[in-house]
Amino acid sequence: MRLALIAHDGRKDAMIALAAEFLPLLQRCTLMATGTTGTRLTQAHGLIVERMLSGPLGGDLQIGARLAVGELDGVIFLRDPMTPQPHEPDINALVRACDVHDVPCATNVSTARLLLQRWSAA
Repeated sequence: MRLALIAHDGRKDAMIALAAEFLPLLQRCTLMATGTTGTRLTQAHGLIVERMLSGPLGGDLQIGARLAVGELDGVIFLRDPMTPQPHEPDINALVRACDVHDVPCATNVSTARLLLQRWSAA
């Protein structure tokens, strides 16, 4: 399983908690993440994470490119819907790429849990 993990600043703690909840699954996955999210996941849980650039610097686009060529099986993108993001077009492009390529994409903790539970059971 190849997963991308992305979290806006206001959602990074939620991503760390989610990773703790599903650590056995995530340890078996090939993971990539945007810059700070990847660093925090590695520091908190010792996960091996391929780190892309920060989202505003193009990390969302890098992940979208990987997704478009079939290198991802799912995306967990914990968005902060209450804070304007300077790279909103990049965020929309990534979510759109998930839809175009039929790749599961969770944008909140509840949906992420559903996907991760399903993948844990598989």
